Amino acid sequence: MRFPAPLIEGHLVRRYKRFLADVTLADGTMVTAHCANPGAMLGLNAEGFRVLLSPSTNPTRKLGFSWELVEAELPGGLQWVGINTARPNALVAEAFRENRLAPLAGYETLRPEVAYGKASRVDFLASGGGLPPCHVEVKNCHLMRRPGLAEFPDCKAARSARHMEELAGVVTAGGRAMLIVVIQMRAEAFDVARDIDPAFDRALRAALAAGVEAYAYTCAVGPEGVAIDAPVPILTPRVPAPPARTSG
Repeated sequence: MRFPAPLIEGHLVRRYKRFLADVTLADGTMVTAHCANPGAMLGLNAEGFRVLLSPSTNPTRKLGFSWELVEAELPGGLQWVGINTARPNALVAEAFRENRLAPLAGYETLRPEVAYGKASRVDFLASGGGLPPCHVEVKNCHLMRRPGLAEFPDCKAARSARHMEELAGVVTAGGRAMLIVVIQMRAEAFDVARDIDPAFDRALRAALAAGVEAYAYTCAVGPEGVAIDAPVPILTPRVPAPPARTSG
């Protein structure tokens, strides 16, 4: 996925109210950019970090820029990281069209935002090719606290835990379901940040034990664009997690 227009460089002043970021551009101008990221962005939102913004062509939009990339000093070295959580679904759709997602090989269509479960919408429903329909949930990942290890989530993720339960329900009912983790940076492996969200860890492990498939892909990230690159191993144990501790 190439950015449609050259990105604009600046330096982060602050990220606040979850979806706003003040950035100083090269000419000294201060702008407020939309930050399409509801997470904590641990290790990615320090003052002074070099960032890249995409300009908006919509004259009615309140904010003229969107924050796309940050050059962060992560464990293992400096690298560009994609922080826009609206991008992973488009990256998966692009890789599917280009036949670069082996787990979905043979399917003909990838339909977005399909209602299922109790009150959810799955990111994609793969169908066609004589294969059973497959529910596909996509998660964005950009947390790294140890060299080479990508982790999710970077904050409490109750909605994501519910998605794992819904996927498990699809498999229990005889269907096929999978999780695709899009890592918007370089990494060597993926695991759940279970110290941050034990509930999501339990939900994912239960889903894996039920037969939900899971795959993680790193991305090639740079000022020209972002693209799904290569699969990496998932280290999350495929056995149920210990029950939550109760007080008293």
